[in-house]
Formats: sequence, C-alpha cells, structure tokens
Amino acid sequence: MAEKFDSLEEHLEKFVENIRQLGIIVSDFQPSSQAGLNQKLNFMVTGLQDVDKCRQQLHDISVPLEVFEYIDQGRNPQLYTKECLERALAKNEQVKGKIDTMKKFKSLLIQELTKVFPEDMAKYKAIRGEDSSP
Repeated sequence: MAEKFDSLEEHLEKFVENIRQLGIIVSDFQPSSQAGLNQKLNFMVTGLQDVDKCRQQLHDISVPLEVFEYIDQGRNPQLYTKECLERALAKNEQVKGKIDTMKKFKSLLIQELTKVFPEDMAKYKAIRGEDSSP
C-alpha cells in the first residue's frame, strides 16, 4: 500500500518542481525562452497524466473533507487525526459516565422496588435468574 503513495508522492513532487520552474520562466519571459516554456508546459501535461494514472491505483482511498479544510487553513492535516481521537475519547468518557449512572439508577430502583413490592420483585428476580436476596 505504501508504494502506491510513494509513487503518487514522487509524481506530485516532480509536478510541483516543474510548476516552480515554469513560474521562473514565465516571470522572466523572453522570446528566446519560448522553447523552454513549451517544454515545461509539455512536462506539466505529462505530470498531470502521471498523477491521473496514480489516481486509478488509489480509487478505494477516501479522505474526509475536513482534512482538506485543515490544509486550506494552513494547518497540519495530522492534527485532524489527533483532534478526532480526542473527540472520540471525550465522547467515550461521556457515554461511560451515562452508562455508570444508569447502572447505579437501576440498582437503586431495584432496591427501592424490593422494599415496596417484595413479592413482585422476588418473581422478577426469579424470571431474570438473579439471586433473590437483597
């Protein structure tokens, strides 16, 4: 799997370098540099074709749109993963707290119902297969 990404990374680096060189040629354009400009434009087209070929190898990879938003904001995309994990851990703690609260509530409810309705709760516990002693 890594070689797929390595290939894409290599093609993208070549493409970026060609664009950088193209920018240099265009910024100081002179008629004598037309052949070099044409060559760089052809390299750019070839580079885009190479990137497109890599796309076919990576068709099963999906990237959340939020990652692109991070990149657009100049933030490190790895922060997205970190923040997702932090949100998941926080949500996990919140849900765990709710589960613990519900378990305590169930226990207290059974205790109080046993005091008020001892015969009915004994039947309930027998049906549930629980020990009928409080």
